Amino acid sequence: MDLLQVTVWLYLLIALVAANLPWLNERVLFVLTPRGNEKPAFIRFLEWGVLYVVVVAIGLGLERLVTGTIHAQGWQFYAITLSMFAVFAMPGFIYRHDLRRHLIHRGA
Repeated sequence: MDLLQVTVWLYLLIALVAANLPWLNERVLFVLTPRGNEKPAFIRFLEWGVLYVVVVAIGLGLERLVTGTIHAQGWQFYAITLSMFAVFAMPGFIYRHDLRRHLIHRGA
């Protein structure tokens, strides 16, 4: 495996973990403890959006590191990467809003 392949796989792993973080932790912006039992859904989506921006910034930085330049992207690029980020977030979202309830109900 060459450096480029390792970089791409590492980036995809970072994106997968980042997309799921808002649904797998209870701290607001990963630092503050919420007032109620759980943080509100809009906070989770806000964190998810912030993490999308962070992941895109990391990707641009890696592109600059590997190729020496950052290529201009149109709106289509951001629409596709946002869609991929949403797909990456599905395991955490399903766990938070469906699977966790079933696991608690069964006593697991």
